[in-house]
Parts: sequence; C-alpha cells; structure tokens
Amino acid sequence: MESRQFNFIWLVLFLLVVTNSVVAQEEEKVELPAYSKYKDPTTKVWVNTYGKIRIGKRLFWDAQTHFRFQETEATPFIGQIGQIYNRHAIGYIYSKKVNFSLGGVVRINFNTDEDSEDRNVVPEWRIWHQYQFAMPLYSAMIYHRIRIEHRWTQSFEENSEYIFRNRWRYMFRAKVPLNSHKLKPKTFYVSPEAELIMQSGKEVVGSPMEDLRLTTTFGYIATPRLTFATGLMYSQGQDFTNAGYYKQAWTLRFHMYYSPDFRRVKNKLPEIHLDD
Repeated sequence: MESRQFNFIWLVLFLLVVTNSVVAQEEEKVELPAYSKYKDPTTKVWVNTYGKIRIGKRLFWDAQTHFRFQETEATPFIGQIGQIYNRHAIGYIYSKKVNFSLGGVVRINFNTDEDSEDRNVVPEWRIWHQYQFAMPLYSAMIYHRIRIEHRWTQSFEENSEYIFRNRWRYMFRAKVPLNSHKLKPKTFYVSPEAELIMQSGKEVVGSPMEDLRLTTTFGYIATPRLTFATGLMYSQGQDFTNAGYYKQAWTLRFHMYYSPDFRRVKNKLPEIHLDD
C-alpha cells in the first residue's frame, strides 16, 4: 500500500513539473540589480483556525479562516490587518493516511502601505486542490502535502485588471510527540515544517519562486477533536515585479485545529490523519 502511495506522489510531482514547464511567459524588460538584493524583513502575526468537519463516511468539510496582520510604522510588530482568508473545500478520505480536497478561497487584501493613496481593500479569488499523505515513523507522523492554487489577483490601483497565476506548493512536515510515545490527547508535540511555493503564468517573468517557508511549531492535543499550536516562521521569496529583489518576513503563528463529528458512532471510520 505504501509503495503505491509513493508511486502516486512521484506521478503527481512529475505532472506538476511538466505542466509548469510548458506555461508560456511574456518577455518583459526589467532592470535587474547587479546582484540579488534582500529587502529588510517584515514582521507578521497570523491567527488561523482549521476545521475538519465530517459530513459522510468518506467526505469532510475543510473549513479554514485566517486573520493575518502585518507591521506598520506606527505599530512595528503586529501592525494592522493585512489579509482575511476564507478557505473552504470538500475533502475525500481515500484511506487512513491519504486524503484529497477541492474548493475555493475568498481572500480580502488590505493596503498596508501607509503612504498609498490607492484603494484600501480588494478581493482575491482562488480555486485550490490538495493531496495529502501521512506516514508513521516510529512515534512521529510525517506529512507530504501537494497543494495547487489557481488565483486571480489585482493591485490596489483603481480599475486595475485581474492577473491570473498558478501556485505550485509542496510541504514537508513532521509531528513528534514530546511527553508520550504517540500523538494522543494530553500530548505536547514539536512540528518542524518546510514549504516551497512556486508560481507560473503570463505575468510571471523571472520570479517563479514566490515563497520558501521554514517553520517550527509547538502544539498541544487537548482532546481527539481539539488541538492548539503556536510557532515561528521565516520566509523569503522573489519580488513579483523584479526578480532580483527578495522579500523576507518573520511570522508568529497561532493555530486552532478542530474536527467535530456529528454522525452516529456506528457510521464512524477509525481515526484518520487529516491535520495540516
């Protein structure tokens, strides 16, 4: 069974590489710096909720809400609200260690530039699908997550047109129990994580690496249906308008994972590994 899962993972990765390689890009003249330059890092705070709500024997509702704050000159650390995410999908449980999701995202973007005279708020639309694989390793769990997003964005300038881009995301994550031999209620855990986010599209010229995220999270499993976690993330990626510049950020993240199941006991499947 696990060999079939590995074969499926490599097949999906191969298809992503082939698809990404054939995307045509428009050539634009951009004045690149003589050397790569890193912008000063910004600070952010994310407060996220992740819901996995069982709605059938094999189906679940993936309900996520994120509040993301970004520093300003007036408030250096937390700053002001930068984005509000509403990400939802219908998920399918293929097996105890494999699940898929398909859904949409409405992201509200707020203009954090205090000197800007453009609009303060613009919406962003996405369609996303995800493939997650979990593998036990001694007392820990290892997760591989492939997420593909099709996004429509626009700038804060008045009457700006929407830009279409694809995002290709791969995340590797581990969950290691600290005070128990397995991940169960009343257990503290540490979770190192690395995610690479690439982008493609006609408007993407020379800046395919959107983000590289490195995170360490500490969590507590309160009950089988409720987990709390917090962690620190460092990220860097190419500037969309000029590939020679790299943006950086330090982000403090707070998470709540909940997974209610209102079905009758006789209809429930054994425990599945859905956390992301």
